[in-house]
Amino acid sequence: MISIVQNIVSQARKLKDLHTDQKNAPVNYACIFSQSDDEYQRLEAMVAKIGKVIQSTKMGNVYLVESFETVAGPLRIVKIRKPDPNRPERGDADFTVSDYPAFKKAYLDKPGFKLIERPGHEMIELADKDFDVLAYFSHPILEKVLGL
Repeated sequence: MISIVQNIVSQARKLKDLHTDQKNAPVNYACIFSQSDDEYQRLEAMVAKIGKVIQSTKMGNVYLVESFETVAGPLRIVKIRKPDPNRPERGDADFTVSDYPAFKKAYLDKPGFKLIERPGHEMIELADKDFDVLAYFSHPILEKVLGL
């Protein structure tokens, strides 16, 4: 499970670095998109051994796990997403930008970037058909939204 997350973060970092100037933006959250019900059950069992559920959503649980290293820094928040035909990607990673309002102004109108608004926070999604992952830039970051 950790190696899958590390690979997702690595690919999302490449996506972020290709399309933004935020080369040093650290990861703060990652999600594995399960490709089948069996895989979802296996991944849930694995992450439950190293973490605890801190948020339940209709698409899966978010876990606080013991921090582990990725190419974009330490990570301690992981979600296992239920299979979804609308999300064929392998997963996503969320990066912390130093100045979100300036980032939003600079990138929102560029190809591949899309604003997603949620109650209490928003995020900018970055997608590129040449990548099997997505990158997100949230404000505030999930850690703050969850009060961690």
